[in-house]
Amino acid sequence: MKRRGSPTYGCPHLRADSGLPYIFSMKNNLALGITRTQSYITTQEMRARQLKADVFSTPAMIGLMERTCVELTEPYLDENEQTVGIHVDVHHLAPTKIGQCVIVTAELLEVKKNKLRYSVTAINDQGVTIGAGNHRRAVINTKSFSSEA
Repeated sequence: MKRRGSPTYGCPHLRADSGLPYIFSMKNNLALGITRTQSYITTQEMRARQLKADVFSTPAMIGLMERTCVELTEPYLDENEQTVGIHVDVHHLAPTKIGQCVIVTAELLEVKKNKLRYSVTAINDQGVTIGAGNHRRAVINTKSFSSEA
């Protein structure tokens, strides 16, 4: 049984060292151009609460974009490494009703030391591009990072 808000595959798919002690080097096989496409069903928890209509919110869309970037990168990280979001530049282009499927694609565009830059897009099940932009994440060592805070 799937949890509410969990990714679903029932939707049709459209088509270095920084000097900081909490930064590690990633595995060497992280390559530019890798992509991940993930489908999600929009839920009531994802609605724009300020609107009377049940419409998918911008923060929820950005959250799914970030999640897709995390899932794209995770297999390439070493033990005790994780990514954290550091910048989002996304445009919400069109509405999507709650209950519709949203397909998010993330592509790794750039790796500079521990910084990663992705292209992100979201398309609804009607084939409408509802969001697009860029997202940046940093790779951290979770053991050292938590002791610094």
